[in-house]
Amino acid sequence: MKPRIVVLTGAGVSAESGLSTFRDNGGLWEQHSVYDVATPEAFERNPELVLRFYNDRRRQLESAQPNRAHRLLAELEADYRVSIITQNVDNLHERAGSSEVIHLHGELTKARSTRYPDDIYDIGYKPIQLGDTCQRGSQLRPHIVWFGELVPMIEVAAEVVRTADQLLIVGTSLQVYPAAGLVHEVDFDVPVTVVDPGEPASVTRARVIRKGACEGVAEWIASLGKI
Repeated sequence: MKPRIVVLTGAGVSAESGLSTFRDNGGLWEQHSVYDVATPEAFERNPELVLRFYNDRRRQLESAQPNRAHRLLAELEADYRVSIITQNVDNLHERAGSSEVIHLHGELTKARSTRYPDDIYDIGYKPIQLGDTCQRGSQLRPHIVWFGELVPMIEVAAEVVRTADQLLIVGTSLQVYPAAGLVHEVDFDVPVTVVDPGEPASVTRARVIRKGACEGVAEWIASLGKI
C-alpha cells in the first residue's frame, strides 16, 4: 500500500494564486474587518454587506488559477495516498487535481440554508442575493464557517492526521484554532515539515522550510526523490 501523506494548507497557498488573505494586512480582508464580514453577528446586522463580500470573493476565485504548489501536491497522488486538509474556502486544490480534500472552514462555491444547516447547495461562482432561499424557504448564506461557529469537519480531519506517514504543513501561521491543533494528532515518529516564509507557531521536532508555498513544496518533494 502506498504511504499516506497528509497536507494541512492555509492561506499562504492561495495567496500565490492572487487570492487575498486577511492576516497579512492587519486583520482586514479587502478593506473589511473580519468582524464585519465573517461572523454570524455580522450577517444578522448587515446581510447585504456580507453577501456582497462573498459574492466578490467568488468572482475573484472564478478567475484565479491553481499554482505550482497546488499542482505538485496533486501530482503526488501518483506515488502516495494524499489527503489535503485545507483551511481555505477556495476550490484550487480540486481544480489542480487533488482527489481527497477536506475543507475545514467551508467552501465558497456552496451555499446553505440559514435555518437548516444540512441543506447545502452547489452554486459554482453565482452570487447569493437577499431573497434567495433554500427549498424550505429560508434565506441562503455562504457555506463558510465564520468566527465563533463550530468546525464540523475537525474530527474527520483529526482522524485523517492520525493515519499520516508524513505530515506537510503549508502556508499557515498555525494560529487559528481548532485547525492549528491538528498538528498534535500526528504520531510521534511521523516526520513533520512546515513550509512558510513567515514565523509559524513552533511545532516540536518539525523541519521548517522558510519559503513561499510554490518554492517550498517543490523543495520538500525534491527531498522525497520525486522531482
